Amino acid sequence: MNRHFLDYYRCPQNYATFETAESLSEDAGYFRWGQDTICYGRTACGVRANEADAVTYDVQKDIDIRESQTIFPFNPEEVIENLQRERYSAHFREPGRLSHTLLRKVYYLLRPYLSVPVRKRLQKIHLRNWDQIPFPEWPVDCTVDRLHRKLMAVQMRTLGIEKIPFIWFWPDQYESCLIITHDVEDTIGKEFCRHVMDMDESFGFRSSFQVVPEERYSVPRDYLDLIANRGFEVNVHDLKHDGRLYAEYNEFLRRAERINQYGRQFGACGFRSGILYRNADWYNALDFLYDMSIPNVAHLDPQRGGCCTVMPYFIGKMIEVPVTCTQDYTLFHILKDFSLDLWKRQIELIRSHHGLVSILVHPDYIIESRAQEVYRSLLRYLAESREAERVWTPLPREVAAWWQQRNQMELICEDGVWRVEGPGKERARIAYACAAGENITYSFEGETVSVPS
Repeated sequence: MNRHFLDYYRCPQNYATFETAESLSEDAGYFRWGQDTICYGRTACGVRANEADAVTYDVQKDIDIRESQTIFPFNPEEVIENLQRERYSAHFREPGRLSHTLLRKVYYLLRPYLSVPVRKRLQKIHLRNWDQIPFPEWPVDCTVDRLHRKLMAVQMRTLGIEKIPFIWFWPDQYESCLIITHDVEDTIGKEFCRHVMDMDESFGFRSSFQVVPEERYSVPRDYLDLIANRGFEVNVHDLKHDGRLYAEYNEFLRRAERINQYGRQFGACGFRSGILYRNADWYNALDFLYDMSIPNVAHLDPQRGGCCTVMPYFIGKMIEVPVTCTQDYTLFHILKDFSLDLWKRQIELIRSHHGLVSILVHPDYIIESRAQEVYRSLLRYLAESREAERVWTPLPREVAAWWQQRNQMELICEDGVWRVEGPGKERARIAYACAAGENITYSFEGETVSVPS
């Protein structure tokens, strides 16, 4: 069954009938579907490249449409999962890279003794040539979203129909979604959280605070209650924030058990790892409704890669709520940019795909007046566009709860009329994917919604 496609669109199963060619290659690599979409996986034909900038083979001509069925020369499910779980990246293709592991271990052993300027210098060395990385696409990558639209367009041509109904991505009348999250890294940031809540609240936002359970600072009950009682959300942020969570599997399992205990103790639904280190294939050890550790595109993060989508998605039973905008630390201290230009560009791109705008700002890094003013300007910009753009601004746990609820809904047709069935159906909206040449558009009854080509 084409699970990822159905999770994404929540359309009737009889519209997801595409198949995969029987004999796929043993090796995986990069290839193209059309000129605009880089894929990573196995194929039944052509040559697969080892690097994204060496991609030449286009599988478009090898897609076989026969008797109301499409047979792809690759497995769409596999390709989508490879991207969402970052299996294309060097971190996963070369898990035994000893030099990388040792360098990371040495860095975090020495980190407490390194001055801030020295740490920034080392980070810049590590991130050099980031703007020359060909894939994922900077500053926002929507490859997975484009793949789903291509699959939908092929299905309509195969079935000879002009539109396919699906359950819209967001509840009520909203066209996109925005969440604001805060990772509390050290004592100074913890002490500044009250002021951050004041700022968020003054512009009508509630946000989540990810708290480190061990070693960084104390986490008394009254601190957690202060956040929760004001209508904000508390989540778990790593265990010790020492860069070691995903270094070794057995140690990860030991730490995950304690992380889960803190999740229950904090009443937390969500988790985010320190420094956004991650391995999606290990997530089954985490007992949370959702995770927020995978960036959309990670050119400027210590661990490169990216999930290549601006939508939440399932990793097993857990929902991934990706980080889709550049972090404040990266913007201020790596790019030396104190404007809203990059954030605005990313937000506009994400909204054009009707996706999730996920903001990550650390209380630790906006204490200084210049950074704080930039953050206030961002909040002002988001508040002004919230109503005009029909943006849903929930807490992260509400996003995950909706995505889980939506996944349990079904579209039923009676006497030619579609309706939604399942818990939460009163908030669901029926949309249509409509044929538009080689692309598709989205529409509601009497209303067309733009989609990037």
